[in-house]
Amino acid sequence: MARSGRRKSRREKPADAAIPQLQRKNLKNRFAPIEALDEEQLDLLHNASLTILEEQGIEVLGDQALDLFRRAGADVDHNGMVKMDRGLVMETIATAPETFTLTPRNPDNQISVGADVINFGLVSGPPNVHDCINGRRAGNIEDYRRVISLGQYFNVISFFGNQALAPTDLPPNTRHLDTLFECLTLSDKVFSTMSIGAGRIHDAAEMCAIALGKSLEDLVDQPTVMSNININSPRKLDDAMAYGAMQMAMLGQPVIVTPFTLMGAMTPTTMAGALAQQNAEALLGISLVQLTRPGAPVIYGGFTSNVDMRSGAPAFGTPENSLANMAGGQFARRYKIPYRTSACNASNTADAQSTWETQMALWGATMGHGNLIYHAAGWLEGGLVASFEKIILDCEMLQHMSHLLEPLKIDLTEIGMEAMADVGPGGHFFGCDHTMERFENAFYQPFLSDWQNQENWQLAGAKDATMRATDVWQKVLKEFEPPPIDSAVNEALTAYVAKGKEKLGSNEPRLSPLPI
Repeated sequence: MARSGRRKSRREKPADAAIPQLQRKNLKNRFAPIEALDEEQLDLLHNASLTILEEQGIEVLGDQALDLFRRAGADVDHNGMVKMDRGLVMETIATAPETFTLTPRNPDNQISVGADVINFGLVSGPPNVHDCINGRRAGNIEDYRRVISLGQYFNVISFFGNQALAPTDLPPNTRHLDTLFECLTLSDKVFSTMSIGAGRIHDAAEMCAIALGKSLEDLVDQPTVMSNININSPRKLDDAMAYGAMQMAMLGQPVIVTPFTLMGAMTPTTMAGALAQQNAEALLGISLVQLTRPGAPVIYGGFTSNVDMRSGAPAFGTPENSLANMAGGQFARRYKIPYRTSACNASNTADAQSTWETQMALWGATMGHGNLIYHAAGWLEGGLVASFEKIILDCEMLQHMSHLLEPLKIDLTEIGMEAMADVGPGGHFFGCDHTMERFENAFYQPFLSDWQNQENWQLAGAKDATMRATDVWQKVLKEFEPPPIDSAVNEALTAYVAKGKEKLGSNEPRLSPLPI
């Protein structure tokens, strides 16, 4: 029979079919890390970083942090400039654990941090939100709930960052209580808390303890929440971040120390200068955590990219950004500390640019053996927007990456010698036993790709990937059900939030929900 010149639809899904997902698992990176730096370059940058710490120093704000450095033997001048001898730096960071685990209220969603384990995180921190139905708008608590719901739904998302979206409709001094409550009730995955000052950290730990039915003392030996601090590059650590990191360390909760280094703005324009400065700043922050509590879990953070030299605007997903993601992993492995990196883009909309830039950064982060990949789903506008469509596009891409990392099954049965003999030259394998035994799960099944022929695609509305992503997030939110939570725990969390707001003098504002 002659073969048809026109390809038929690969599959037809009913409109209400479940969205195909990979199973939730601790994903391991089976590939060897790609190293952007050779050993001589890595040594040179390592020593340059230590020279920066010894001779130039880093300005630290906050008496408690300065006193800690001073008592450890660092040189601290009257302006708060901290200089550390390289021997002191290396001795101090050597107490950091190489791996650890984080256990949320659902122990099935526990994540490992370090070694060859890779975890993908949702977008965090944008002040704005966008979707193709409601447009661009300021961040608000209703959209915060939607973003958390989307992150909870997709198995490929292992953790949430520091506020998935800034709810600007809530009072700044108490909004962390609301976002903590939503993270603990709409989700049962690991999340990060805001690290600005010790008060927010303490609230997060208290609420996590309530959710897990434990005391603060119990959490010291069972980390459950993490936080990210940024060095204010170039070479400055402010008091709120320093105190937040110290409070986390005292509570035994992991701290990610991430210099915010953009080449040409916060660092020299060269990769060499940026990496040396990034490493010096990271080592200073890690030292602070270990001086506070030796052995406290800590993560080496890298966030180095470049700016557009014509405008000064941040650029992400560039070759420089991808190379820096790989190089950061080399530093972290050298110091035997887990590694946090990111998969960002600078596009203004969920388009091809946003996809290739995120993919470039994601490849660098994955092949650089990032253990925590922040902003892997939903980031737009260089971090100014959380996008519903981009969350969907990115989750599809993350599932592709996850499937790629799965070990291959290679044995004589899989090779199918008998099938090859049965089919013979010029035949096809569609109907042979070897295929029929495997066809349902033979290949990765995407939830967003459209493999129909042109006519069927046109008849179905001629929707591109972004338009299909709009359909998917609406479907997810319509069907989403929060994970179960004990009523007594929910009541205790509600009471804690109310008491915290009363203490801080806050009144709950009126909310204006948007339609799904």
